[in-house]
Amino acid sequence: MMKKHNDLGIYIHIPFCESKCYYCDFNSSVENDEIINKYLLYLEKEVCLWEDFLCQKTIDTIFIGGGTPSILTPKQISSLENIFSKFKFSNNLEFTVEANPNSINLSKIKAFKKLGVNRISLGAQSTNETILKKIGRIHGNMDLLKAVDCIKESSIENFNLDFMMALPGESIDDIDKNFDFIEKLNPKHISYYSLILEEGTPLFNKYKTAKNDFPDENLDRKMYHYICRRLKNLNFEQYEISNFSKPKYRCRHNLKYWLLQDYLSFGLSAHSNIGNKRFWNYGDFETYFNSIDKNLKPIENFENLSIKDRINEFVMMGLRLNDGVDFEKFEKKFGIDFKSYYKDEIEKSVSLFWCKLNSNNLYLTSKGRDLSNQVELIFIK
Repeated sequence: MMKKHNDLGIYIHIPFCESKCYYCDFNSSVENDEIINKYLLYLEKEVCLWEDFLCQKTIDTIFIGGGTPSILTPKQISSLENIFSKFKFSNNLEFTVEANPNSINLSKIKAFKKLGVNRISLGAQSTNETILKKIGRIHGNMDLLKAVDCIKESSIENFNLDFMMALPGESIDDIDKNFDFIEKLNPKHISYYSLILEEGTPLFNKYKTAKNDFPDENLDRKMYHYICRRLKNLNFEQYEISNFSKPKYRCRHNLKYWLLQDYLSFGLSAHSNIGNKRFWNYGDFETYFNSIDKNLKPIENFENLSIKDRINEFVMMGLRLNDGVDFEKFEKKFGIDFKSYYKDEIEKSVSLFWCKLNSNNLYLTSKGRDLSNQVELIFIK
């Protein structure tokens, strides 16, 4: 049986950007004040449709993502207060907002802080300004430095820097330059993702015609291991394949995704996970608005997941974590002994040196992280 509890994560989608990055396939639109104001009003109406459910829950993490939430004006940010007044918060709430270096300033941070924000995730991506232009980013290094100065002036200590690797034209020297900034800015958390080329994006199309401009798989892996070593030397703990934190600063909201904990999401195309059900909202403004006008939750579709589905997800997501799959948590969640259920799969993955086994966990080796997609396939039933 699935464990029932009252803790809930909240995700709020702000689908607006000044311009769209060349790698992005998220649901986002170029900013328009009229539609932004209408959208924020409908976000509040959507939350009201969930009031009976929310009154039974304690919110322990919130994540405002996008898009670019920092595109909002201080007045628009303050208008979100009506939404958050409807939630019951835990005493140790983690409240994150995503921001771009060029669109965040002290007045916006103060407005977010008034809402309860205590963590900021800043999209740096690279400190090579030529590469930033190649991937469609519109900020520069001075924007990044000023943004972090504003965060520190606001007394928000917990901030993350998002970086990407294997970008077009990138070298190990560029990674070194990123680390000059990491050491100078001293964030509590680093997310460092490999570029994923999504079909239909400008970078995907560029790759098809200029493949040699992009680092190959060998250089991608060399960059990854170099990044892991450098971050370890700076006392960052790796806790997930692409995420690193100072002690006690892991992102608890993202851990909800990896541990299959409940989260409810609001806004355009927002995806939720409650118990054995996964559902998602409409992805176009007109249908989203019309549904709410009819006092209907703007849910486009849903999936009822079987126990087998959940077991597969739990193992696949758990293997992304450095702690790996916890056998006690697995048995408590599903009433199944992990080592018996996966006896052959464990033996195979350990014999290939892709996984290691201890008394209560199965976790990826360094080699296993490089081949994580193949490892996951072994465990799918």
